[in-house]
Amino acid sequence: MARGRKSTSKRTAERRVAAKSKAAKKKAKPVNPSPRPGRHRLLAGATRVLGKGYKPAEASPAPQSVLASIPSMTALLNAAASLPALASHSQSVVTNVLREIVSGFRERVRSGPIAGMDFSLGAVLDATVSHLRSRGTRRLSRVINATGIVLHTGLGRSVLPVEAVERLSNVASGYCGLEIDLETGDRGLRGGYVEELLRELTGAEAALVVNNNAAATMLALRALAQGREVIVSRGQLIEIGGSYRLPEVMSAGGAVLREVGTTNKTHLRDYERAINVRTGLIMHVHTSNYRVVGFSESPTAAQLAQLAHDRKLPMFDDLGSGALMDDELWRSANEPTVAASLRAGSDVIGFSGDKLLGGPQAGILLGRRDTIERLRKDPMARALRVGKLTMAALEAVLELYQDPAAARRRIPLLARLWESADALTQSATELAAMLGAACPGERFEVRADESFAGGGSLPAFGFPTATVRWVPTRGSLDGVARALRLSEPAVLARLNEGAIVFDVRAMREEEFGEVVGAVARSIQDT
Repeated sequence: MARGRKSTSKRTAERRVAAKSKAAKKKAKPVNPSPRPGRHRLLAGATRVLGKGYKPAEASPAPQSVLASIPSMTALLNAAASLPALASHSQSVVTNVLREIVSGFRERVRSGPIAGMDFSLGAVLDATVSHLRSRGTRRLSRVINATGIVLHTGLGRSVLPVEAVERLSNVASGYCGLEIDLETGDRGLRGGYVEELLRELTGAEAALVVNNNAAATMLALRALAQGREVIVSRGQLIEIGGSYRLPEVMSAGGAVLREVGTTNKTHLRDYERAINVRTGLIMHVHTSNYRVVGFSESPTAAQLAQLAHDRKLPMFDDLGSGALMDDELWRSANEPTVAASLRAGSDVIGFSGDKLLGGPQAGILLGRRDTIERLRKDPMARALRVGKLTMAALEAVLELYQDPAAARRRIPLLARLWESADALTQSATELAAMLGAACPGERFEVRADESFAGGGSLPAFGFPTATVRWVPTRGSLDGVARALRLSEPAVLARLNEGAIVFDVRAMREEEFGEVVGAVARSIQDT
């Protein structure tokens, strides 16, 4: 036998000893050991303190048993078929929502504590009804704007005049001559009539309409300065919300930003020094949603246009808001007009259709014929073009501008901005009286206030207005405001210093009755 090895019989004997020792230990182990040391002592102590009726909290049911208790789709669909609240929805919609709710319930069981939660058939159906009701608040529907903000971006900005709505209905309900010259029968220019109106109203040599002013800016940068430097003042590097920041838009348009000056002061010499062989464009930006005041200075559009032309460069003026008429309202607000920018010598200007113009969402480009044709021929122009509905609404609005007096009366934006404080006070008094008669016990007070144009326009220019102020006697302020938002039609008001404030500037008198009804229902619901 090799040295250091144990014999087979000796190894067998050692295994028997080890097995007997293990069996002895297993026999000595308690039958019901405590999972945590001292747990029985803790429970006993709790019983002494809380009394004999104390029972430890019951553990949540095992997830598998809870999952099995969630009703089947067959049971849910059978129950849903007889539920009136779901009768107005198609079976496919109800089925999809039921599956979504059940999937959410199952995920909740798997991922977290479920004590006290209801996974019954009634709970699933209730959640389905609630979900389908909330879908109705997410679709586009009419809202009564009692905020006083006439160009409320969240509410769709400018309201179209009746003439534009009628034109939209006429064009949308059938075919139209979008790109057909009906006189010759040949292919025509899309938007040719709109461009003709724009030329007549502004004196521009040419015009082009794209989707919005961000698109207009990007197209101008791409067509005129792709791969080249664009000189802009640091005080004009605007951000208008969302992802629209001028440096990013410039990069997306393929241009290279060249900042000059400082935030509050930029001199003409700053532009002169920045011009080099890589310069493709000088850009002037109207800061339509903010103002730099105090110790500030910036060259005018006319000065920049002259410098650009002296150096054989184009000049682009991004007007933003796009006031079309040269009248007292825009002069008092120190708002530049389209015609003034063209007279200053801008090669191309861009502005929005749904701001101070009072039309549909659009980006309008005006300027020199050769410059606009460069933009029109750029491949990106087709991707940014507008459809027949925008063209129809825009041409109806522009036709109204042919008679300035009619435009002030018929275009809702202009009519509401021109409304006098006396007329608004009279309207607010009428609304307060109607609310008081319909809601006894509630107090509605007429107060003078101030409102703004909104939509990134006229940021430092307030309009005197009249409001109806209401402090509800029942329910929370947020709860009542939510009830107003969920009414049909929805009513959106201001919340100010513990009160709900209805500003009548952006409201129509025919909407007063609907506001009264919504307020009365909100009181009943709370």
